[in-house]
Amino acid sequence: MPAITQPLHKDGDFFVDYEEKVFEDVKAEEGEKALVTFHTVAFEGSIGLVNMLQATRLLRKGYETSILLYGPGVTLGIQRGFPTLGDEAFAGHQNYANQLKKFMSEGGKVYACRFALQALYGHGEPSLIEGIIPINPLDVLDLKLLHIRDNAVVVDTWTL
Repeated sequence: MPAITQPLHKDGDFFVDYEEKVFEDVKAEEGEKALVTFHTVAFEGSIGLVNMLQATRLLRKGYETSILLYGPGVTLGIQRGFPTLGDEAFAGHQNYANQLKKFMSEGGKVYACRFALQALYGHGEPSLIEGIIPINPLDVLDLKLLHIRDNAVVVDTWTL
């Protein structure tokens, strides 16, 4: 059997070249918008967190960025915690809340469908993380259409 002579990797080692960037660093032009939609369940995969990070990156690139939580996506914007609201029962338990709060604190807007909130998941508007704007279910499509009409970047997050 061949002997392994490579030393063990250590904290701080690089596995890939983080310095090389292949594409230009795109920045928004004046008035450009972005919309990131979420039709995904909290804690059922990584896409909710990953695209929250993308939304924050779009915001930081200068896009007027909004997040839409609809269908099961409203579960990303609900206050949670254990044993009390805001407590982190396990590492990462508050990831969604923390990302949404950071996004809103940097100027992003977050909208949540009232129909999904109440009819599908049994929550009222007081269950939402502070700063999230509840909207009529008829506004869900119009919000997306307005962004399309404005030639916005639209990222749809859909799982299930």
